[in-house]
Amino acid sequence: MDNRAKQFMPFAALKGYEEALRAKEKIVVEKIELSEEKKAELDYKLHQVKKNDIITVVYFCKDEYIKLEGMVSRLDTDARMLKVVNTKIPFEDIYELSGEKIIVE
Repeated sequence: MDNRAKQFMPFAALKGYEEALRAKEKIVVEKIELSEEKKAELDYKLHQVKKNDIITVVYFCKDEYIKLEGMVSRLDTDARMLKVVNTKIPFEDIYELSGEKIIVE
C-alpha cells in the first residue's frame, strides 16, 4: 500500500526550480532618498525606541523594501544599528518606524 501511494506523490524534476522562479519574480526597486524632514522625523522616533519595545519597521535590503514587526533586541546609536529580534538594520536603511510607544511630532 505504501509503494502504491508513492507513485501519486508530487515529483520535481528540477530541484530548486520553484525557488529560482520565485527569486526571478522579485521586483527590484531603487532606494528612496529621504528628505531632511523625513530624516529628522525618523531621528526623533529612534530616540524614543527602547530595548524590548515592539515596533514595526520598513527598511531597504537588497533591492527591496521589507516590513518587519518584532521586539527590539538592541539599539546601538554609536554603530547606528537597530536590531529587531535577529535582524540588524542600519539606521540609513530605515524608511518608516512605528510602535505603540512612539509618539509622532
